[in-house]
Amino acid sequence: MESKNYGHHHPLLLLLNEDQLLIVANCSRCGEVVSTPCFSCAEECGFYLHKVCAEAPLEFNHPFHLDHPLLLTQNPGYPTGYYCNFCGKEEDKFVYHCSCKLDFHIKCALFTFNIAENNLKELDHVSLQHPLISTENGDKKLKDVSKCFVCWEPLAKYTHFSPDCGFNLHEKCAKLPFKLNHGCHCKHSLVLQFNSQRFSCKICGETCRKGLGIVYGCSPCKLAVHIECVSASLDLVVEDKSHEHPFNLFPRRSSFICDACGTEGICAAYICCTCKIMVHKKCTLLPRIIKSKWHDNRLFHKYFLPDEFRSSDCIICHDEVDPEPGSYCCSHCNITFHVHCVTEDKDSYSIVSLENEDEMPNESSISVIERNDAGEATKIKHFKHMHNLMLSPFVGGYENSCEGCMLPISDPFYYFSECGFFLHKACAELPKMMDVWHHDCQEPLALISDKAFKCQHCHQISNVFAYECCGCEEKICLRCVIALTPDALTCLKHEHPLFFYGVHKAKGKCNACGQPRGVFCCKDCNFGLHLDCFSLPITAGHKCDEHLLSLTDHDDNSYSESHHCDICEKSRNPNIWFYHCAKCNTSAHVGCVLGNYPFLKLGSIYEETGHPHPLTIVKKKYYYPDCDKCSKPCEDVALECSKSKCKYIVHWDCVAPSSLQSRSKWPMLQFRCNHI
Repeated sequence: MESKNYGHHHPLLLLLNEDQLLIVANCSRCGEVVSTPCFSCAEECGFYLHKVCAEAPLEFNHPFHLDHPLLLTQNPGYPTGYYCNFCGKEEDKFVYHCSCKLDFHIKCALFTFNIAENNLKELDHVSLQHPLISTENGDKKLKDVSKCFVCWEPLAKYTHFSPDCGFNLHEKCAKLPFKLNHGCHCKHSLVLQFNSQRFSCKICGETCRKGLGIVYGCSPCKLAVHIECVSASLDLVVEDKSHEHPFNLFPRRSSFICDACGTEGICAAYICCTCKIMVHKKCTLLPRIIKSKWHDNRLFHKYFLPDEFRSSDCIICHDEVDPEPGSYCCSHCNITFHVHCVTEDKDSYSIVSLENEDEMPNESSISVIERNDAGEATKIKHFKHMHNLMLSPFVGGYENSCEGCMLPISDPFYYFSECGFFLHKACAELPKMMDVWHHDCQEPLALISDKAFKCQHCHQISNVFAYECCGCEEKICLRCVIALTPDALTCLKHEHPLFFYGVHKAKGKCNACGQPRGVFCCKDCNFGLHLDCFSLPITAGHKCDEHLLSLTDHDDNSYSESHHCDICEKSRNPNIWFYHCAKCNTSAHVGCVLGNYPFLKLGSIYEETGHPHPLTIVKKKYYYPDCDKCSKPCEDVALECSKSKCKYIVHWDCVAPSSLQSRSKWPMLQFRCNHI
């Protein structure tokens, strides 16, 4: 049967049965796979339309947005696609657009219209899923990611329609009253509407959800209330598993400070009469114990901090934690976190059940053989080395490198002189297994050694100690593990402590390389460093000078002719760090001194399958034999046969797998490129 063309240049046929739909095709208006009833081009040019999309009005007034009509258009005027303000998904097909920057998929605009009209016949045959069943079935993606398109609470939190219907929707949200009276705003009724002006919620004060979903609002008074906050205020008694007493609803018109999180609340407060505390509804659900990526030990929620925590800063935002309202703390380390800081990212922590409250201690990497009178371990056995190690204070020199992190020995260290093994005291005391906040996988990390790897964070190639994830097998070098340990850090080139802010919160440039956004920043001044710049060796050797070169943060010589690199003979920016010998007045770019592989242990053995003998990692200083693979001189790190009669030598880059080759614009290249 022929039909109107709906803007198409050929007549369209109405298909009612799936048997008539001979191919898998997409609707030309909404972009989704078509199903019957639908229209197809009579000339078989590949044009298809859902019947709903074809009959969608070109303009209509939506009950949730009475300010302006919604207009159906193919191009709302954006340079790229648009995001639907109901489901949040990106699209570049037809859109219902409003001049106040609201955009909706065709099906989302019509679906929400039917919600307002209480006409959801399309959901009559959709199966319901209960939260207990969804959780027990282990649907982690549904539990943690999927949100209801109306209230934007987790879909699995309440009974919901099967997502197969095309919409994430709680059963209760499909039956919301269009208008209601609420104690938080007695002047007018609250009406279900799109939060087109992105008002913050009058009850919880948050402006999250990016304007998605639906809220209860009052247009004359310009206010909004989240659907979940309205529902919360109707619960008279809340049982909280993390608190020993129930919380009772205490409606009030004035604001209050929540005793659980320390932030302001309005209207719906919940009180524990026994403990005399007042909290938000959402804070009655705060877990008592969490395992956070920001700290190695478990964190406990406390309503009042003990005396030992009375003056401390939050490890995440570095602002002071008020000891009066609730916070999360670690009793082992005497550190605290604001509740909103440590729980803001739902993927950054896991909840520890009360049955597993007792924490298993980290297993030490060392066995103590002897201690001095102060209780300090002076003789140890490390599980990654065959000899007993003796403690020695640092007395200067920097000639030796730590076998754990490959940085110069600049702190107290353990050693065995006969085999030339040196290990920083801090590296030796790291546990065999640990959890770290900066690794996405939830599995613990195990200490390994003598395996070539690329660090997940700094992308440097090394073959000494590392932590390997027991799940994804990603590896992190000890330099990054120590640098990213939650605490204030000291830098020899700066007088104040440095704190980790992350790349998204960091401001300004890195003081070492001049590139934007150093992640370690000073609270008191403008100083900042990248992760890899923070871990630069304080001294390094190079054939250009007989002495060790020292990492230098400023050039006192104002004569511009001296601002050059004595290795590559190119210009050097005096405002970024460089290596310098004060005795010989030698100066060089950081990258020129360190080369591409500064953390590969020279002299160690590397097993390469293409050669019958073990290969030794070397770096020739004066004589550069030709590579047996590419015939070019071996000027950088190379692999040389350990058998003296075999003259086999190859570049590291010629035989190492691509995953173990340096291709990143790490400080070496950054420092070379930042010329005047």
